[in-house]
Amino acid sequence: MNENAAGVQVGAALRGKRPARLVHVARAIYTLALLGATFNHARIVLAHGLAWDYGGVPSFVSGFWSALTFVDPLAVVLLWAAPRAGLAATAAIIVADVVINVWVGLMYGFDWAAFAAQCIFLVFVLCTLPPMWRHGNNQHV
Repeated sequence: MNENAAGVQVGAALRGKRPARLVHVARAIYTLALLGATFNHARIVLAHGLAWDYGGVPSFVSGFWSALTFVDPLAVVLLWAAPRAGLAATAAIIVADVVINVWVGLMYGFDWAAFAAQCIFLVFVLCTLPPMWRHGNNQHV
């Protein structure tokens, strides 16, 4: 660390703030993605009901997709109330979603735009999860 003319360590005041800002930005991106997914799933549930088969997919797929209407916003709440639980939930949701959507895509065809967005979010979550996890349950980071 370098010192300025007054003998103050340059960068010392910012050392703790940059990671905190990055954690908040990443958490906000997680939140926006999960709320966007919630909106999409809720729109479908409102139009077709919880038991809709999404045009003929197996019940484990339609049940999972319908459940995301409630699980995604729960993950958002956890991200801000209990960050590590929210991070774990978000990671589990996006991994499971991509795995299921790979299977659906192979069996029924891909919605490439939606699948690409999910894959980008998956990569973002996997890349940001370790530094966010290190901040633990410190909500004021």
